[in-house]
Amino acid sequence: MTAAPLPPHADRDLLAGIRVLDFTQYLSGPCCTRMLAELGADVIKVELAPGGDPARLLPAMHNGRSAYFVQQNRGKRSVCVDLARDDAPALLQRLAAGVDVVVENFGPGVAARKGLTYELLAATNPGLVMASITGFGREGSQSHKLAFDLIGQAYAGLMHMTGDPDGPPMFVSAAIADQSAGLHAFGAIGMALFARSRTGVGQHIELTLVDSLYWMHEVNVQAASIDGIDPVRAGRHHPAVAPAGSYRGPQGWIVMLALERQWPALLSAMGRPELAGDPRFVDNAVRVVHRDALTVEVEAWMAGFATDAAVLAALEEARVPCSPVLTPRQTLTEPYFLERKMVRTISDAVIGEFQAVGFPFKFSGRPGGADVQPDLTAPSLGEHNEVVLGELLGLDAAGVAALERDGLLHRSPN
Repeated sequence: MTAAPLPPHADRDLLAGIRVLDFTQYLSGPCCTRMLAELGADVIKVELAPGGDPARLLPAMHNGRSAYFVQQNRGKRSVCVDLARDDAPALLQRLAAGVDVVVENFGPGVAARKGLTYELLAATNPGLVMASITGFGREGSQSHKLAFDLIGQAYAGLMHMTGDPDGPPMFVSAAIADQSAGLHAFGAIGMALFARSRTGVGQHIELTLVDSLYWMHEVNVQAASIDGIDPVRAGRHHPAVAPAGSYRGPQGWIVMLALERQWPALLSAMGRPELAGDPRFVDNAVRVVHRDALTVEVEAWMAGFATDAAVLAALEEARVPCSPVLTPRQTLTEPYFLERKMVRTISDAVIGEFQAVGFPFKFSGRPGGADVQPDLTAPSLGEHNEVVLGELLGLDAAGVAALERDGLLHRSPN
């Protein structure tokens, strides 16, 4: 039996010694468990035969391999099981008996049908921490509903708040529901492991795509409750502050926000101190009413510069909060993201080198320093059948090979 190919940092990082059984696919669960892997946890990704995680087929594809899948599954070990087999649940239950954490994002009712509920798994592993990510919860009137990111954005009211006031609701073109749920699960798992260190007892964490977005309403829900009126889409400008929003610069779009304390500084930067006495702009409340007229003034001033960089320099010198509206491609060379190591280069045996987002947390106590970025690889399908079942179940190579021939386990080079 060959040694298990754990990442080189896994014996000394923050989650060293923590073993995770990962039943998740697509994004909400995998982005949670990839952060656990970043911190040294041994994440065993259980993929369902025959194709494994459907994210293996998502763009961007290169040489038949998905960069989407690689980004979300680096540092994990893959075991591929035919869950349709009657003997599959027993095998997975035995694996769960030897881990610290289980994460699942099965569809409604799947975990119960396959004997993979917390109650059943914790009966033989009382220290188990289990996180279940669903669209609408495991119980309740909406628990039967299937959900992907867009469904979460719509049901949580976020889409209602996004877009032009007179236009259709629009979704955010990034999977904020999935990734928010995954980030929430990551944090909750850490809290549950901390509690277990005190009590020795694990627990079940249940969270949803909808809830993880709904709680982000900082004022919209309260406003609807108090005023009885739904907040509306604001388009490119903040509904309650002016000037605040996106403005056309000489080359592209610039976001700028000036509250009452920044308003005089903005006028000074614009060389228009007389606007302070204009009855349309004397305070924030009237500036909101006359937002369009104010936008004309701001954009006319910006048009006097040759470049967006010059506009931004003038605003920054006046201490007015501002930013260019960057494209994803522009972020790849932006100094901020490089300095923060938020752009990382991934080297994959099939795809080759490509850039992806880095790890957002900086822990002062990590080996190698707060900015360390472990060199992790994504597994091929079923790549670690042998080593994982050897470690957790004591099976030898011949025994694992027999299960692969029998069809309970699968392996593929992709």
